[in-house]
Amino acid sequence: MRVLGIETSCDETGVAIYDGDAGLLAHEVHSQVDLHAAYGGVVPELASRDHIRRLTPMIRLVMDRAATAPADIHGVAYTAGPGLVGALLVGAGLGRSLAWGWGVPAIGVHHMEGHLLAPLLEEPAPAFPFVALLVSGGHTQLVHVAQIGHYRLLGESVDDAAGEAFDKTAKILGLPYPGGPALAKLAEQGQPGRYRFPRPMTDRPGLDFSFSGLKTFALNTVRDELARRPDTEQAKADIARAFEDAVVETLAIKCRRAVEAAGSDRLVLAGGVSANRRLRARVDEMMAARGGRAFYPRPALCTDNGAMIAFAGHERLAAGLAEPLAFTAMPRWPLEGLPALEKG
Repeated sequence: MRVLGIETSCDETGVAIYDGDAGLLAHEVHSQVDLHAAYGGVVPELASRDHIRRLTPMIRLVMDRAATAPADIHGVAYTAGPGLVGALLVGAGLGRSLAWGWGVPAIGVHHMEGHLLAPLLEEPAPAFPFVALLVSGGHTQLVHVAQIGHYRLLGESVDDAAGEAFDKTAKILGLPYPGGPALAKLAEQGQPGRYRFPRPMTDRPGLDFSFSGLKTFALNTVRDELARRPDTEQAKADIARAFEDAVVETLAIKCRRAVEAAGSDRLVLAGGVSANRRLRARVDEMMAARGGRAFYPRPALCTDNGAMIAFAGHERLAAGLAEPLAFTAMPRWPLEGLPALEKG
């Protein structure tokens, strides 16, 4: 089965073709970073309009690269949520229309299930069951994954997601949009241990997260320290390093608790923040000490992309799931509410 995947949940347009026998044949991502940079964040109306401009030419490009004609497509998958409703409707409308015109089934994919399954596109792929940390700008969740669709939420952020905290702290430091990657780059120049930020909610049992307090701690540190340190740029780098270390250590502590509770030796990291170099190194170290292993998608598949949607859609379409002509976009959509695929 060959599936066209479309991702338009926020500010990246992603298109891919996945074949059940040959694997990922082609994928393309267009980032809207330059479009939104002047506003310091995503403008939903501009995002939707740019998806409209980009999507059809990108579908043609990916199909050419994959040497795929419409007659070769057996199904269409698109992101149905969660995300920005206008952006979602662009991909949903075009994806469902193409499926109708080509006479093939279509399916709406959960954006976070796409991220969760992205490491299965790599070699070696993690075997089920495993524990997954989904960590991005909008989500920080620990999930036990028994099979595709068999998800049990173990913990999540009670306020800011980790990626959101990265972006907000970057803004406090005066870094350009997008803030998360800029902060991680600045942190490479920071002196470890110069400042110490708290590791929130690690002094109590449980697997939930809270990162809003780190943002406030960063704000107070910047206000107090930059006023008294003459080497302002180095001070910013030291603060960025302290913030990154705090987030990384907090995530690692919670991951360790989760795999211990689940009795698992496999941990999957996915989502934009999973590309962070220090996070990967820390989690690798932690899992190796347990005799286990961590799995990640390649960096290009950590951010929003069509490949993960094509793959997740393929798995569901191959299991016989599809949808009627009517389609919906769901800005809020619980991961645990997805239909489960039969084990086997």
